[in-house]
Amino acid sequence: MTGEYDEIRLKLEAISEELADLAISRLRESIDAGGSELPVDEKRLTRARRAVEKAIHLLDEPDDQH
Repeated sequence: MTGEYDEIRLKLEAISEELADLAISRLRESIDAGGSELPVDEKRLTRARRAVEKAIHLLDEPDDQH
């Protein structure tokens, strides 16, 4: 069962990278526009990326042995 979730984990890792790229893009756009606060959608993207990272971590955990 070790590799059972590998494909899903790889997809989640790609999604995490996409979310990070989008968040950075939003920050750059805000800076270029002279903004002094974080864009609202950047915060949402960062929260989503953290949730995906948590899912990746959960899939990496060994199965419970009861």
